[in-house]
Amino acid sequence: MPGTGDKVPPVSEVAGRAVLITGAGGFIGGHLAAALVRDGAEVRAFVRYNSRGELGTLSWFEPAFADELDVVLGDLRDLESVMKASEGIDVIFHLGAQIAIPYSYLNPRDFFETNVLGSLNVAQAALKHDVGRVVQVSSSEVYGTAQQIPITESHPLEPQSPYAASKVGADKLMDSYHRTHELPVTVVRPFNTYGPHQSARAIVPTIVAQALGSDMLELGSLEPRRDLTFVSDTVAGIIAGAGPASAIGKTVQLGTGEDVSIGELVGLVAEILGKQLDVRHDPRRVRPPQGEVQRLTSDPGLADRLLSWQPKVGLHDGLAQTIEWIAAHPHHYRPSEYAI
Repeated sequence: MPGTGDKVPPVSEVAGRAVLITGAGGFIGGHLAAALVRDGAEVRAFVRYNSRGELGTLSWFEPAFADELDVVLGDLRDLESVMKASEGIDVIFHLGAQIAIPYSYLNPRDFFETNVLGSLNVAQAALKHDVGRVVQVSSSEVYGTAQQIPITESHPLEPQSPYAASKVGADKLMDSYHRTHELPVTVVRPFNTYGPHQSARAIVPTIVAQALGSDMLELGSLEPRRDLTFVSDTVAGIIAGAGPASAIGKTVQLGTGEDVSIGELVGLVAEILGKQLDVRHDPRRVRPPQGEVQRLTSDPGLADRLLSWQPKVGLHDGLAQTIEWIAAHPHHYRPSEYAI
C-alpha cells in the first residue's frame, strides 16, 4: 500500500498545468474538460475534424466554457496533427476512440485504426515532447464476461467484440511504451459510465429517453449486468490517474463494486418516474451470439489504495440527475430510433 506521500494531490493542483484531452467532444471527454477548466488547468481540447466545425458535447455546456478552451481539430490517425496538439503539454488524457460496440462488428477496421494506431500516435507524440504523464482511458469491455466476481486488474483480457479487442491493443501498446521507453503512462479502466450528455447508443439514455415518452420500451437482452459509475466519479478517477508517481505503469479500475441487470435498471427508472414500464423485445438490439458480455463488476480497491479514489454518487441519485437532464434536453434524443 502506498504511503501518505503517494496520495493523489487535490484536483485543484492541476491549476496552471497544460493538459491535452483527446476525445474532448465525447461524453466523458466533455465533462473532463469542464472539470479541468473549473480547477484552473490550461485545457487543449482535441476534437475529431469535421467540415461543420461541430465540437460534440463541448457545445452543450455554457457558451463561456468554450472560450476557456484551446480547441484543436484533427484526427488521431494523423500523426502530424497529434504531434502538433501535444506541443507544450504537461499531461495527456487520452480518451479519443471509436466506442460503439454494435458498429464495431460492421466496421472493425475503423476501430483498430482509430483506437490502436491513434494510441500509437499519442505515445510517440508524448515521448517526442517529453510529456510528464499520459492517462490512457481503457474500458471494462476488455475483460469479456467476468470469470470471477469482482473483477480485479489481474483478470484475464478476453475481448468479445472488435471494439473491446481494439481497446486491449491500445492499452497494451501504452504498456509496451512504458516498459521499453519509460513513457510515464497510467491506464485507468472505467466500468460503465453514465450521466448527462451521454449519447442515445448507451443503455441508460436508451431506457430513459423511451421511458419519458412511453410506457413501452423496446430493448434487447435484459439479463446482462453492469457496474454503473456516474460520470462525475469517472472524471474524478481519470484526473486522479495523473497524480501519484506510484501509479505510473499501473492499470487501475474505476467502478462501484456493485452491478445491476438491464431489467433491474428498467425498474429503477420506473420507480424514479413513478410509472409502470413494460418491455418489448427488439432483436435488432441483441449482440451477435457469443458476443454479449453477461456481467461486469469491478473491484475498486486498488483505486482507493493507489489514487485515494472512491465513487461518491449512488445509482439512484445518478439516475435521477440523468433523467432530469434528458427530460430537459429531448432534442438530443430520438427514442423511436435504434442508434448503434
